[in-house]
Amino acid sequence: EKGLKRHSLISVLPWKRIAAVSAKKKSSKKVQPNGGYQSNVTHLNNENLKKSLSCANLATFAPPPPPAAAAAALASAQKAPPAAPAAAAATPRRVVVQASTSELLRCLGEFLCRRCYRLKHLSPTDPVLWLRSVDRSLLLQGWQDQGFITPANVVFLYMLCRDVISAEVASDHELQAVLLTCLYLSYSYMGNEISYPLKPFLVESCKEAFWDRCLSIIDLMSPKMLQVNADPHYFTQVFADLKKESGSEEKGRLLIGLDR
Repeated sequence: EKGLKRHSLISVLPWKRIAAVSAKKKSSKKVQPNGGYQSNVTHLNNENLKKSLSCANLATFAPPPPPAAAAAALASAQKAPPAAPAAAAATPRRVVVQASTSELLRCLGEFLCRRCYRLKHLSPTDPVLWLRSVDRSLLLQGWQDQGFITPANVVFLYMLCRDVISAEVASDHELQAVLLTCLYLSYSYMGNEISYPLKPFLVESCKEAFWDRCLSIIDLMSPKMLQVNADPHYFTQVFADLKKESGSEEKGRLLIGLDR
């Protein structure tokens, strides 16, 4: 009996050890595939990342063109005319007007002759003589250091005259009175002195009539008197209108002849 028990115990112990070893092998076999799978997944992810980065680089940076194509593109770009900017196309055309004082005075005299069609014996030089006489008188009396009659001041005077002087002026004396009133306001507004004497501008004995004309002209022309100094485009337009008065000379003479 003792020999049988020992044999059975010996047979049981190896079996338990074998079972334990086999269990360890099975467990190791179950764990090992999981580790290999994870390493394979990591490897595939790294490969896919490299491929995606290489594709992104290819999409971002195009390969340089061959030298022949680059030279052809450069030649076509040099031959093509430059496109005009939209801002330059929208810029208004600049109008440049130039004229001497004598030319503008002649234009003013021709305008007055056409406007005052009832004055049969009025010459374009007559208004010019009236204006220069006042300017010279103020110089000789020491009221001014230099002459007032300049292109800019003639333009200002013309702006007043074309809105103030009526076509129904009946005499040279009436025209002279209105013209010198406009000249006085031009001196007062554009001149360098604070004030000017009234006598050179008077051609009538009644000062009240002169001042009444001054007030009516100021009420009528005050906005334009401010605009012509503040807006260069408006001044240029008035300047151009004055120069055009000379171009209308022949047509004006024909109309005056028909009216008379």
